[in-house]
Amino acid sequence: MANLREVAVVGIGHTKFGNLDKTNIELFSEAAMDAINESNLKPKDIQALYFGNVLGTHEEGQLGMAAFAAADIGIPYIPTTRIEGICASATVAIREAFIWVASGFYDIVLAGGTEKATVMGTSYATRTFMMGSDSRYECPAGITFPGVFAMMTYLYSKKYGIPLDVLKDQMHAVPIKNHANGKLNPKAHLQSSIRDIMEKQKAKAKEKGKPVPTWNNEMDFLHDLSANMMVAEPLQLYDCCPFSDGAAALVIVPLEIAKKLTDKPVIIAGVGQCSAGPIHNQKDISRVISREFSAKQAYDMAGLTPQDIDVCELHDCFSIAEIVATEGLGFFDFGKGAEAVAKGETKIGGKIAINPSGGLKSKGHPIGATGASQAYEIAKQLRGECGPRQVEGAKVGMTDTLGGDLCTVANIIFKRGW
Repeated sequence: MANLREVAVVGIGHTKFGNLDKTNIELFSEAAMDAINESNLKPKDIQALYFGNVLGTHEEGQLGMAAFAAADIGIPYIPTTRIEGICASATVAIREAFIWVASGFYDIVLAGGTEKATVMGTSYATRTFMMGSDSRYECPAGITFPGVFAMMTYLYSKKYGIPLDVLKDQMHAVPIKNHANGKLNPKAHLQSSIRDIMEKQKAKAKEKGKPVPTWNNEMDFLHDLSANMMVAEPLQLYDCCPFSDGAAALVIVPLEIAKKLTDKPVIIAGVGQCSAGPIHNQKDISRVISREFSAKQAYDMAGLTPQDIDVCELHDCFSIAEIVATEGLGFFDFGKGAEAVAKGETKIGGKIAINPSGGLKSKGHPIGATGASQAYEIAKQLRGECGPRQVEGAKVGMTDTLGGDLCTVANIIFKRGW
């Protein structure tokens, strides 16, 4: 794409994820001010805001949130745009900000997202999340996101000839890995490893004088339906990410400005976005074709391949989702992603580090903020600021965010700018 300026991230901000006693606007303002302050800029320097949010109308009965967010950080008269791309909203917002800065229309843009999913409670949140499916043909049939990814699991098992019990064992490696990573992330919603959770339940049973479970390891624990309940067969509780509150934000500028503001600018090297129809029009949901098109756009723009990626934050809303994503992004051959995670190839220090933040599974999933949270983690990884979960030598990172029933996917590739 000719005549585009190089673009970089100079400031990042991220709230704690979890069940939080703050409004959407308060959460976003916290993340935004951290990003602005880190960038060595002032709120008055921001020229536009791209704001990801999905369910603010149902969470707080609030429209006009992007404008209110800008006003709350002291810049009420800039253009603001709310982006709704279901779970991919914040990544779409970052991509929009990148395009406007790369084109030269703006020089300094704020992008990110916020969500207050926990305030709705489980039943209402489940109902509103269902709106990401087709409301005419799918929702009346009772489809939910756990149901969609349960179907994906069965299809994956049949398509690649992997017995379901073998596949489930391989899938269990996803929450074991991601909870271990999330334990190391102070921003994470669930900061306990699967072993921590297992040992806590043993201690609780002993304290109450009840029979102490005889789990020998995490796999024993995850196989036990009394500890790891079935949600949508074959998906169990620890295959599923939590509802979360939280916000994240980035300040995006041309690279020539970035170099004046920071010694460690993180370049946005490539972006991609693709859409698809509802799942009843998709031929094979064990492959997310929209992801493959989106990722190719990002790779082509960056002039890179999957083999160049050192670290990836991808959409692990369910265990099978992480496995399918690693294949769609080109990290493993189709049908080999489950085996790869079981072998430890996606751990920190493995072939490619997947979700060192803990991913959606452990870090949490405030849907309007998730993509910006992924970008935050990649920026910190490339700057070498992640402490015990640092991917050593990481120079190129990627984010992958999936919205709805595989209908919106956005990808961003980042690289060191120094």
